[in-house]
Amino acid sequence: MAVLIFMGVCAFPVSAKDDVRSYLVDDILKTEQAKQILGDEISFYFGTQKHPKIVKTLSFIKTNKKTNAFNKTDLKACQWVFLSAMKQLKQMAINKGGNAVVNIKSNYKNNLTSSNSEFRCGAGVFIAGVALTGDVVKLK
Repeated sequence: MAVLIFMGVCAFPVSAKDDVRSYLVDDILKTEQAKQILGDEISFYFGTQKHPKIVKTLSFIKTNKKTNAFNKTDLKACQWVFLSAMKQLKQMAINKGGNAVVNIKSNYKNNLTSSNSEFRCGAGVFIAGVALTGDVVKLK
């Protein structure tokens, strides 16, 4: 009996949740917190959003961020980790000499999805994650 209980306890992490959902980009980017973290020196364009003419493409970039999701709603954890990923895209763009990141796509668990308005986030009991890709460019 003790062995069965032990096996059940050990199996818990394997059966833990891993919900992958889409969330609206604008719900987060329009917040004061996002404006403070991201500023306005780098512009971000998701999916096929229209943007000014590209003068030069500088680099393809990607980020894969995780955050502690324990005792947080999936929404709150995903919003926080999305901002963390966006902050990293911003820093990469600055380091590469760009003024924008275009063609931003979600790449959670290497499942590339493109949307003009949404990003994908995986949320488990303890960790939430967002992975993004994009192109650093100089816009006119």
